[in-house]
Amino acid sequence: MRALWKGNIGFGLVTIPVSLFPATHREELKFHLLRRSDLSPINYKRVAEADGKEVSWDQIVKGYEYEKGKFVVLKEEDFARVDVEATKTVDIVNFVKISDVDPLLFYKPYYLEVGKGGDKAYALLRDSLAATGKIAIARVVIRARQHLAAVKPQKKGLILELMHFPEQLLDASEFKAPAAKSIGKNEMQIAKQLIESMSSKWEPRLFSDEYHKALEKMIEKKIESGGKPAPAPSKKKSPTNVVDLMSVLQQSLRKRGSERKPERAGKKSQAKSRKKAA
Repeated sequence: MRALWKGNIGFGLVTIPVSLFPATHREELKFHLLRRSDLSPINYKRVAEADGKEVSWDQIVKGYEYEKGKFVVLKEEDFARVDVEATKTVDIVNFVKISDVDPLLFYKPYYLEVGKGGDKAYALLRDSLAATGKIAIARVVIRARQHLAAVKPQKKGLILELMHFPEQLLDASEFKAPAAKSIGKNEMQIAKQLIESMSSKWEPRLFSDEYHKALEKMIEKKIESGGKPAPAPSKKKSPTNVVDLMSVLQQSLRKRGSERKPERAGKKSQAKSRKKAA
């Protein structure tokens, strides 16, 4: 995989050479807009609102609308004047406890691969972050745009996670939330039991994009059938508003208990089989 960015981590007077690689990928099915009559792909043209005429790329400029219908044109040199200095450095500003940072600020992770000659300094930063339970808050310029970012220890390496600037977060107080006093003690106790019964170790392999898989499967079937529509899925019962919360919690707990019995029985039979084999 080709590195997205190459530079250094600035750690005090220490410089650590690194390369940046995406930590995630997204599989998306590409759809085209077609004319219904002959399935001819639809193309789009750049036309001016004033007269509807097509406009070539060399006649297009960027503009900012400061009043309705009034624009100021911005040229490339205008953008260059406000460009932050692209130093090719993950410039660490300070170190903070991860628990002090709102998790909503983090949004995109990248792997940081150590560069030539940086092994010892890279390991020092990784291990000292892990030992102190802290993360590094940094500024970095990627593709001519400045980002706020966090450098975190991750297993054997370091990751850089891009962050929203705090002013970009919407104020949570704008959204409705019920008061805690509306919950009874018995309801809380049953809810805790339900949470405990549904608790387990985090297993990533159990989760995948089921909608994407189902969509691929449906498309394959439609291709095989020569374009015939797929059978309509069975209608799912719409959830109703909860009237008796306590009753629903108790039903959920009983249902969870009945689901776990076969699991325990299966584990016991496996254990007996292993004993016999031994």
